[in-house]
Amino acid sequence: MRKTRLAFYLTLMVLLVVGCNQTPTPEPGETRTDQRGIEQVWVPSGTFMMGTADPEALDPPSWARREIESEQPQHEVHLSSGFWIDKYEVTNAAFQAFVDDGDYTRQEYWSQEGWAWLSERIDSVPRTCHMNEPEYPRACVTWYEAEAYAHWRGGRLPTEAEWEYAARGPESLTYPWGNTWDASKANVEKSRSSVPVGSYPKGVSWIGAHDMSGNVSEWVQDWLDVDYYKQRVRDDPQGPEEGRIKVEKGGPWGTWPYLARGAYRHFEDPPSYQDAHIGFRIVTPVDARD
Repeated sequence: MRKTRLAFYLTLMVLLVVGCNQTPTPEPGETRTDQRGIEQVWVPSGTFMMGTADPEALDPPSWARREIESEQPQHEVHLSSGFWIDKYEVTNAAFQAFVDDGDYTRQEYWSQEGWAWLSERIDSVPRTCHMNEPEYPRACVTWYEAEAYAHWRGGRLPTEAEWEYAARGPESLTYPWGNTWDASKANVEKSRSSVPVGSYPKGVSWIGAHDMSGNVSEWVQDWLDVDYYKQRVRDDPQGPEEGRIKVEKGGPWGTWPYLARGAYRHFEDPPSYQDAHIGFRIVTPVDARD
């Protein structure tokens, strides 16, 4: 009896010590500031329906009609781990800090392919873009540059599934705010340029991420394969292992609401491409802060 009681108390003490040392799981939408001073929001693990179920209800521009099949079939996706995602698109000020530190040209932050791209253009990059005020989203960046910046921040580009879940949530909403288009909640229609990040606070997603519809479209990690969804990868999909085109999400300024849906996958730009419509945001794992 005495040994049994002693074992019980020892087990209880161990459980108490372990419990005291565990970091509480953040609440959905909880905010933090990462090691570079960038505000992020917490996306918990969860499940949603990725892609589009009913293409007949959509009204795509003529040049995009053939691409709707890449959003099908709609399928269940489960993300097994929560993550931090930038609350706003990466701004000019945030990207400039990467450049000013001299880290833009440090090879350790670049992939082999990205470094080869940079080495051929070292005297002409980073490219100056229109709307270059500090609070505007950093555009005119290639996928390679976005990847290097993400490494400098201690993170990476989100997978397409992570990005889409952060934008649509467990209810798989069409737009970050709901299933009905509202031009007052995103910088999309009739716009002539990007605007400062966070200019549409009523259009935030379920975890409080801004501009996941409109302003600039955003690079994600995945290569594009128009038939990838047919594999119905449920758990933590990473996209194809190789490809030629990188996926962009969210839709840019001056375009159609069709492109601003969470399920939309832009289908034409290689990782070396850059223009004033494309920006990005990054994700970092739960422990990547210090």
